[in-house]
Amino acid sequence: MNGFKCLALLGVAGICFTASTFKTQAQVTVNIGAEPACPYGYYDYAPYDCSPTGYYGPEWFTGGVFIGAGPWFHGPSTFHGNVDNHFDPQQGYKGSVPKRGDKAETPKNGGKAPTEFKGNEVRDGRGNTGDAKH
Repeated sequence: MNGFKCLALLGVAGICFTASTFKTQAQVTVNIGAEPACPYGYYDYAPYDCSPTGYYGPEWFTGGVFIGAGPWFHGPSTFHGNVDNHFDPQQGYKGSVPKRGDKAETPKNGGKAPTEFKGNEVRDGRGNTGDAKH
């Protein structure tokens, strides 16, 4: 008889625990908003502020349009492009940067794109530094 009471008590306890469980959502959706409108691109880390001209190399632009960085990156998964991190606030840069929605300045060399870019770091568009050989 004691065995039956113990089994019945365990059964009631199991029903109580099962009835009191809460359902939770396994998926979380985060809305990151619209991609920043920056004339020379934006840094690949939050808060995704606009970067100055000279930060990104020419491979980051297609037809004069920035291919993106961070959550809005539009390049292939194997993409690696040069940056000049002297223009990065995380590296100590304190110079001017354009504001969101600003238009690019007309180059002083008659509208031609700069022919020489001096990058010192390779990035993948998602904030990771890497090797240009990848």
